[in-house]
Amino acid sequence: MDTQVRGDKTFAGAMLGDFVARFPRQEAPAALRHEAKRSLLNFFGCALGVARDPAVETAIRVLRPFSGPGEASLIGRAERLDAMAASFVNAVAANLLDYDDTHLETVIHPTAPVAPPVLALAERRGLPGAEVLHAFLLGAEVECRVGNAVSPGHYARGWHITATCGVFGAAAACARLLGLDGAQTWHALGIAASQAAGVVENLPSAAKNVGVGNAARNGLFAALLAQQGYAAAPAAIEGPLGWARAAGDAPRLAAIAEGLGERWEIMKNTYKPYPCGIVLHAVIDACLDLRARHGLSAADIAGVVVRGHPLLLARGDRPVGNERDARVSIHHSAAVAFAFGAAGVREFSPPVVADPAVAALRRKVRAEADGSLPVGAAAVEVETAGGGTLRSVVMHARGSRERPLSDRELEAKFAENARLGGFAGDTARLIEEVWRLDEAGGVGPLMALMSGRGAVGGGQGARPSSRA
Repeated sequence: MDTQVRGDKTFAGAMLGDFVARFPRQEAPAALRHEAKRSLLNFFGCALGVARDPAVETAIRVLRPFSGPGEASLIGRAERLDAMAASFVNAVAANLLDYDDTHLETVIHPTAPVAPPVLALAERRGLPGAEVLHAFLLGAEVECRVGNAVSPGHYARGWHITATCGVFGAAAACARLLGLDGAQTWHALGIAASQAAGVVENLPSAAKNVGVGNAARNGLFAALLAQQGYAAAPAAIEGPLGWARAAGDAPRLAAIAEGLGERWEIMKNTYKPYPCGIVLHAVIDACLDLRARHGLSAADIAGVVVRGHPLLLARGDRPVGNERDARVSIHHSAAVAFAFGAAGVREFSPPVVADPAVAALRRKVRAEADGSLPVGAAAVEVETAGGGTLRSVVMHARGSRERPLSDRELEAKFAENARLGGFAGDTARLIEEVWRLDEAGGVGPLMALMSGRGAVGGGQGARPSSRA
């Protein structure tokens, strides 16, 4: 796509603004639209799974007295809040379990910050599903391309990239839904640059989710301000004192520009089979493999050595004090895989984290860096009580681009999360309505059904799915 140039400089915001405002919906291939639906199905399931979680309850309790008229739905709940507050709560919920989608090149979780404000704005304005899907695609593309431009130095400096780049995606998607032109969208992105925040140090705490919630809410806010004439500096993202340089290295503008509108980052999206940090998935796969092949029980294990890329240790070699720690812990992931032969939501819940037997098994796990293994791979060695050594190496974890979850597996994950969250509605029907989003005249009925308040269409059941 052509870039927009001012003098001898290429402004990322102007280029992205033109792309978001002008890219025709009809030019989005069917495979691209389908991947967007996969992302949204995963998003809805993750949010349903924690609809009654104390973190969600607290966010609603804090925001409700300050919310305007209830115009947007909360996933899995009957309450309605204004669009900004609903965006915040639904983004928190989607990200809470560490079960959301992942763009592996940046480790951005693309959908949690972008989908909530798009859905809230579309519900408020009665916009059709096809426009919602297209706006989400464009927002996710902006989010991930900005992330590509600042990775890996941005995250390494301590910035939580889902929150910091998510606000750009949310602003872009909302700008498209609002019908902003290229210049207005450019300003929305520049305004978002003044609201991009979130730090890695907070990942094991509720403050992590605040950053993601703010990305969703602030992106909508940025687009609304731009619609009313607020302006930003021409190079608010990549200028000498702009966001990218303030929060990292000089941005690689080629990562934003190359193949824009032709090569799509959402096609690189992945979906987690386990509710924990993505770098831990190969560890879990290796432990499950050893347990299954050798019939191991916790009593059979004298010690465990987990080897992986230094990034694995940087993210996951940590003490475990609560369930948030556990979701980013090598030791806990290995322990539950061996103890239960599973690593689902239950295995990362507070009762399991506090289980003395699980804690004892965690203490048997040691992590070692192995630079010969790529990011995302892991090798696990078990010293048995009988003195033997067992080994498993996983180069590509389940759920990765090389071993993606199928549509059927995503449907099963959605249904299980809905069950865990106590959702009493028709999950098969919900699934089908997500697959048919681009045929819907509006998202209001879908959001009502997702909240448990209403039904979609004329009350007919879902059609049998034809997806693999």
